[in-house]
Amino acid sequence: MTAQPEPSAPLRIVVADDQASVREGLVVLLDLLPDIEVVGSAADGEQALQVVAQTLPDAVLLDLHMPVLDGIEATRRLTAEHPDVAVVVLTTFADDSSILAALQAGALSYLTKDADRAEIAQALRTAATGLAVLDPAVQAALLAAAAGPGKPAPRNLPDGLTQREAEILCLIARGKTNPDIAADLFLSAHTVKSHINRIFAKTGSADRAAAIRYAREHELG
Repeated sequence: MTAQPEPSAPLRIVVADDQASVREGLVVLLDLLPDIEVVGSAADGEQALQVVAQTLPDAVLLDLHMPVLDGIEATRRLTAEHPDVAVVVLTTFADDSSILAALQAGALSYLTKDADRAEIAQALRTAATGLAVLDPAVQAALLAAAAGPGKPAPRNLPDGLTQREAEILCLIARGKTNPDIAADLFLSAHTVKSHINRIFAKTGSADRAAAIRYAREHELG
């Protein structure tokens, strides 16, 4: 009888966020995934350091703006004291100063809180291997900062499009398929389809060809 391979150990995660509802929601959502185990949670940066020291997880999902010890300083101390623990930032702030401060402190990945569970899980898995994942809005902010005083990235998108929807519309205009977009942005196929349905509704596009024309007319392609 052929021996069955041993299942791989789940990714061990600590969640740190000062908002109890957000923290508890993330713990529940991530713990439902078969390859992720949430081994601790924290309400501030100092608590996060203590929990990490006790549990030695593979990665920490960390908010930036927390009491007692903020996420930037917590990241700096985590990477110094626990270099094998990957830090993934999940925050509402996508301004270039916050992003650069977090990355300079040692964070591997930076996501905004509109990321879905699949994106967060993928970022955690990827960070645990030593690779970085940046939210598209974060990439745009970094590119705009790198561009200096040149033409800024557009902030007022037409017809109520969000940054994520504009990103997906841009990929559609480049000929990307739904699976391509899902892979590029670390989204589920269902999430991509939902975004595209909203894009079509907001832009009055009946199909992809119309959406591509819209993207080109509004210089989003």
